[in-house]
Amino acid sequence: MIINYLLLIIIGFGGGVIIAGGVFAFIAIIGIVPRLAQKTSTQKYIWVYEDAIVFGGIFGTLVMISDFQIPLGNIGAIIYGFFSGIFIGCLAVSLAEVLDVVPILTRRLNIKVGMAYFIVTLAIGKLVGSLVYFIIPGFYTLKK
Repeated sequence: MIINYLLLIIIGFGGGVIIAGGVFAFIAIIGIVPRLAQKTSTQKYIWVYEDAIVFGGIFGTLVMISDFQIPLGNIGAIIYGFFSGIFIGCLAVSLAEVLDVVPILTRRLNIKVGMAYFIVTLAIGKLVGSLVYFIIPGFYTLKK
């Protein structure tokens, strides 16, 4: 019986290590950390970005596998959502930049001016979609 539990622990731990390694490798490959440091002129603090990603991954894992709760309240939830949105936005933009989505899109749609408006419009659309999803009760369970 104890052999079964040990085997499950080893398999679960191994799978978790592989998935976490893949996620961190993905973040490293698309260059989110150096690009963010370059854009904010904080190259000398790049270690802070790297440590934040690692500790965030560890903390997120601990929260997911335990019954740990942080009583943040509404203000804390808003702050957490804000920073989570920033991270997801940076990740999405980095991925799009690596895949050269924006230059291809501008060539195909023949966009010469107003690219800043196009990007802001995409961001506003994402914001509105997220708000509708989370504010309207049962929205995600509606069926056609």
